[in-house]
Amino acid sequence: MGGNIDFSNVNRREALQNIDRDLYDLVVIGGGITGAGIALDASSRGMKVLLLEKGDFASGTSSKSTKLIHGGLRYLKQFDFWLVKEVGSERAIVHKLAPHLVIPEKMLLPLIEGGSYGKWLTSIGLKVYDILAQVSGDDKRQMLEKKEAMKLEPLLPKKILNGAGYYAEYRTDDARLTLENLKTSLQFGTRIFNYTKVTDFLYDDEKVAGVKFTDEVFGDEYKISSKYVINAAGPWVDELRIVNQSKKGKRLHLTKGVHLVFPKEKLPVKQSVYFDIPDGRMMFAIPRGKVTYIGTTDTNYNSDKDHVTTELADAIYLISAVNHMFPDIQLELDDIISSWAGLRPLIHEEGKSASELSRKDEIFTSESGLVSIAGGKLTGYRKMAERTVNRISQKMEEDYGVELKACTTDKIPLCGNDFKKFKHVKKYIAELQERLQGDGFTKYEAWYLVTTYGKQVETILELYVKIKGNDPQENMIRAEVQFAIAYEKALNPLDFFIRRTGRLYFDIDSVRKYKEAVFEEFQKSYNYSDEEMEVFSKELDSQLKEHSDFSLERD
Repeated sequence: MGGNIDFSNVNRREALQNIDRDLYDLVVIGGGITGAGIALDASSRGMKVLLLEKGDFASGTSSKSTKLIHGGLRYLKQFDFWLVKEVGSERAIVHKLAPHLVIPEKMLLPLIEGGSYGKWLTSIGLKVYDILAQVSGDDKRQMLEKKEAMKLEPLLPKKILNGAGYYAEYRTDDARLTLENLKTSLQFGTRIFNYTKVTDFLYDDEKVAGVKFTDEVFGDEYKISSKYVINAAGPWVDELRIVNQSKKGKRLHLTKGVHLVFPKEKLPVKQSVYFDIPDGRMMFAIPRGKVTYIGTTDTNYNSDKDHVTTELADAIYLISAVNHMFPDIQLELDDIISSWAGLRPLIHEEGKSASELSRKDEIFTSESGLVSIAGGKLTGYRKMAERTVNRISQKMEEDYGVELKACTTDKIPLCGNDFKKFKHVKKYIAELQERLQGDGFTKYEAWYLVTTYGKQVETILELYVKIKGNDPQENMIRAEVQFAIAYEKALNPLDFFIRRTGRLYFDIDSVRKYKEAVFEEFQKSYNYSDEEMEVFSKELDSQLKEHSDFSLERD
């Protein structure tokens, strides 16, 4: 899976104009994790698939989650055993598909006086969690005494700490996971385009028979015929159902989740912690590379879905919660170096608060045949895709007498995965560090490259050695940009800094430091005018300010 298939926007107009005029079996609307999973599942079963995304891939919910492939411990409190069982089992599968990208992460659950979790109930709950999620070996839960918990995390509040639960989760980069699913589906012939907005549907005898879409770059309009269309547009699912005149029955309920990023020295937790907030909710503190991030909020959202921001109130709420749990820290607004805010497209349930809404996914089929999917969790994306394609598979058999293969996505390694086990990932990181240390790269850079690209690092290194320049760090980021343009359809610098690398969140200083080098690579590849580059520059500066400036004057 280390090889690369050309996946570029450099010849975008030609590629769109040469889009197959043949009938597609399936058009997928939405390039987030749900749409990406569906595209891989459907194409690997033999369907001819086209995926269209109105912005960049993973630019909505799928780059703004807590970035955990986790088993949903909190859903035990809601007695949602089915969800815990499914996503718990899926963790191990997705880890196997991309061990460089879905990384084991032990989670500490402090038990405090007056907290949500008592020792006895936590012990029983984590045991049930292990059984439902089929956890085995060293990953099985442990119950820790106060002294053991303090040893693992000295920042915990000694006065009110009674002990801790200790259990296994997995950390990921949600946007990279989305992208690698898309790139893997290319092996099965999927056609994929970002910045293509579906504006209407084609009909045959009142049944959906394709889509109309606009190329958001050049403004050209296209019509594509398809046997079936799946609406996997996340927070925008209902808008497409309205276009299709199919918004009957259940509707979406959007909630906002916010995360804040701090330098590791400001919040130096030794490992991930899942802890109580005074209002009865729970939140995470997760160390990652040079930083620690915290989250999340869960509030109703009714504003602009294309521009979701972290408000001062969100930041103050999260900081107050951290300062309550870690009294020796006392974070301030000035300590925030980055942030992100995203939407959860949940299914509305009358009388339930944002936090009480189920995270289960649901599939809706309209009278016109449009299939829409909403709800669900990042962890369960593969099973969501399987259920959705099963629905299409059944219809294909009824309508055309064509029987599709069964789902095999649990056995298809994702791009970048040439590793049998996670220990081989760790070994590769150590080897890469040794190879790069002569150029002054640290263990962090080796870790970052491998946990971002897996074995695709080898292609980046081939590009790196061809770049002339006295700054190895700059040369490496130029090589990353060239890779993102050639093999990951990055169209502009924001695609690169946010979705391809996560640098805006986890290494924001590198965005400022290497902005000009990255811009040069994009201008060279796409022949952008100076005026176009100025627009990108202003947009990036605006994003930097929006994500990192939490001075009281910002609002």
